[in-house]
Amino acid sequence: MLFTGLIIATVDSASAFDLTGAWATSAEQCRKVFAHKGRANQLTFTNFSGVYGGGFIAEPDRLRGKFENCKIKSRKDDGQNINIIVGCASGIMVSNVQFFLKAVDDDTITRQFPGIEGMEVNYHRCKI
Repeated sequence: MLFTGLIIATVDSASAFDLTGAWATSAEQCRKVFAHKGRANQLTFTNFSGVYGGGFIAEPDRLRGKFENCKIKSRKDDGQNINIIVGCASGIMVSNVQFFLKAVDDDTITRQFPGIEGMEVNYHRCKI
């Protein structure tokens, strides 16, 4: 299962939605999902991040889940809709995953699952 989280973005145009940062399924749980560690103060996941809903870290060219590291292969923005294809390496397998996102506002996105009516997950930008 590709992290309880989601997506990242490269900037293809000036109007592209900025996904860079930490995203959690609950804004109130950000400090229980993410932490800064090491001398470089790198953003990472807490030991029990999944207990608090999980999330993902979006970087300019990749997304990171607690157990996945995915490189963005393509991205298309169409207004508030974002379609991203990532290549993920997990253990011995590499797979492509497609994400359908909808920007609700600057700090909220919704992951949609086409073909599964009513199935969606909201993510909130963490200010940590």
